[in-house]
Amino acid sequence: MTTAQLTVAVLGPGGVGGLIAGLLARDGHRVICLAGEETAAVIARDGLHVRSGQFGEFTARVEAATELREPVDAVFVTVKETALAASLDRLPARTLGPAIVVPLLNGLDHMALLRERYPAARVTAGTIRVEATRTAPGRIEHSSPFAAIELAGPVEEFAEQLRHTGLDVALNEDETAMLWGKLSFLAPFALLTTRHASEIGTVRTEHRPELLAALEEITAVTRAVGAPADAQDLLASFDFIPATTKSSMQRDVEAGRPTELDAIGGAVLRAAHAHGVAVPTLTRLVSELSNPASDSADH
Repeated sequence: MTTAQLTVAVLGPGGVGGLIAGLLARDGHRVICLAGEETAAVIARDGLHVRSGQFGEFTARVEAATELREPVDAVFVTVKETALAASLDRLPARTLGPAIVVPLLNGLDHMALLRERYPAARVTAGTIRVEATRTAPGRIEHSSPFAAIELAGPVEEFAEQLRHTGLDVALNEDETAMLWGKLSFLAPFALLTTRHASEIGTVRTEHRPELLAALEEITAVTRAVGAPADAQDLLASFDFIPATTKSSMQRDVEAGRPTELDAIGGAVLRAAHAHGVAVPTLTRLVSELSNPASDSADH
């Protein structure tokens, strides 16, 4: 890969994918958005319209298709974990070849799935911190004052090209530490806010003992898999974020959408079981969210 223009596919041009696609296209790269027929048609006709306090308001011209039909330099996989298996039909392995593949999904299980499906590709673990929403096909609202990507692996040149678009990009040599660094915060946050149908401010005041128990358990699991974790550091992060913050899992429940409960909570329970770590609080939360009808409601 050279410093010249890249050809980048974005599988799932929603809030996150649409923002990345728009920034890449604005910076002069060729972008192909992969989506369903209706969304692809709108994006091909109208481009991507981004409204952002950080990056301004702009419309970027991109290509759009329902399936990748030529090799590309890189692919961002930005669908929800619940839609991943079906969406990969848009990304044939025979077409993709040796591209860099960056999944920006919650959980862990997608890494093995992608590496098995695309053996010739460089599947590079990634995480992103951003608040971005698709308000309509091709229309993206970026509401956070940050858009920070972390990538695992030796992809320095690619990272520098992403930085040139305005994204904050860091590299982490330890994939396990990077993925669990996100999951150790996300799992308690998603499970507790969703279970209690409450913003984080309510969780950390009215349900603080349960929060503390969950943080101790996730810390134990994270350390067991070989990643650094500290319950007090996690608690400080929870106490720092704005009280009105909701999790994406909670928003999915409110909107009647499928949730990433298995990708987030299930992944933690599977790791805990594999390493012999007792996680009674997290197990109960996952169970209650799996069977809301049988739960004795307290909210």
